Amino acid sequence: MEFFPAWAKVNLGLDVRAKRTDGYHDVRMIMQTVSLADCIGLEIQEHGISLQVQGAELSPGENNLAYRAAKLLQEHCQVTKGAKIELKKRIPLAAGLAGGSADAAAVLYGLSKIWQLNLNEGELHSLALRLGSDVPFALLGGTALAEGRGEILTPLTPLPDCYLVLARANLEVSTAWAYRELDACPERTAVDIDVLLLALCQGDLAALARQMENSFEPVVTARYPVIRELKEALLDLGALGAVLTGSGPTVFGLFTSLEEATRAATSLAAWSETFVVRPVMSGAGRGWREAETKS
Repeated sequence: MEFFPAWAKVNLGLDVRAKRTDGYHDVRMIMQTVSLADCIGLEIQEHGISLQVQGAELSPGENNLAYRAAKLLQEHCQVTKGAKIELKKRIPLAAGLAGGSADAAAVLYGLSKIWQLNLNEGELHSLALRLGSDVPFALLGGTALAEGRGEILTPLTPLPDCYLVLARANLEVSTAWAYRELDACPERTAVDIDVLLLALCQGDLAALARQMENSFEPVVTARYPVIRELKEALLDLGALGAVLTGSGPTVFGLFTSLEEATRAATSLAAWSETFVVRPVMSGAGRGWREAETKS
């Protein structure tokens, strides 16, 4: 069995724009893969797709994105062999960290290698988009600007070296609800993604951290004040900046030292699920060695 990482992502900035005629929203966001990963084990079997999940109560069947990714690739490329998938979950569920999308991307990448399909990046990207708006970025990884519904990707100057403390509040936020709340506020202020792009280009971590913003944050924190309290706690504990990722309930803060990041994570562990991570410049299926070097 071969093993492939499925990296979590955070949003350094997220600007939700107008709702489109196809039901999706236009977005403009800066995304970053980080060194929290699920592990995908893959091996060829004679017939069918089988999936075993460890570490979370997830469906092992057709509703699971990893399973759907394998079936899509198998059918698209008319593969006669099957595959056994072992999924070890470490990324929290429904956390705004795109764990399911990362799993799907890792399966696409890994099975394309194991089945020796020789697909190019464009073909994998098209398949990824059929599985979800975040799957193409999960496949690309690193630091990137995502536009359209999230599928138009531009690689960016890497995030300066730092530590991120992820703090997941013990609740769930419905992404559909969050979008409805935003749609009910047509006069909301746009998030300035360009100022974040400039900070990245200049390698100015402090400026980037100060300007991080997420369109979902005002509506989500209004309903769930504990998320705002987590953000304020991160700032009080020395974060250069902190922001909600996705539609939550995870917030993260940027730190320059491992000591400060670890102290902050320990302080928040009593009332949130916390992780200390670093930026990863690899996409799904790649970069185990990079993460080990940075740990």
